[in-house]
Amino acid sequence: MTELTQDTIVDFIGDIFARCGDEEYLGEPVTMAEHMLQGATIAEQNGMSEDIIVAALLHDIGHFTSEFGTFSMEDTKDRFHEEAGAKVLAEFFPSVVTDCVRFHVAAKRYLCATKPEYFDRLSDASIHSLNLQGGPMSDAEVTEFEQNPNLEKIIQVRYLDEAGKRPDMPTPDYAHFAPMVQRVVDAHMSHQR
Repeated sequence: MTELTQDTIVDFIGDIFARCGDEEYLGEPVTMAEHMLQGATIAEQNGMSEDIIVAALLHDIGHFTSEFGTFSMEDTKDRFHEEAGAKVLAEFFPSVVTDCVRFHVAAKRYLCATKPEYFDRLSDASIHSLNLQGGPMSDAEVTEFEQNPNLEKIIQVRYLDEAGKRPDMPTPDYAHFAPMVQRVVDAHMSHQR
């Protein structure tokens, strides 16, 4: 695999969407691509910031970390997809995006602990994964999680994650979002110099 750069990462992710996006999304009535595109579309329709739209678009990219060549299947089988996704994006995306990716599972646990009504909006598949992920957070976990400076945006992406599971929702394809993804990458990389 060729080394990823600021100029190739956006097309590389687009290729993952094209080749792998039709995979089943963990018992939900949508594919992986549909799920991520729906979250981004809902964010865009609601006038959310580009970093939130991009984070919603990429929040589950960790399911495809083997595509990046940086993790072998042996490396990823014991890793949680959210951490693996954040690691592959960290070089090119700002911390707000990688935090939304890294903590979208923790945010579900947080919301179930702090907003009991949130549990009622979870799909059966999401409830099943919640149980595998440790259930609602303890009081100590809630206190620690609330220290994250990106908490509000992480929670926004979590709500978008839950909303992006409609079997009949039309969305634009990845190419619609690619210029926005590139702007987020370019802004981050210019701050790194």
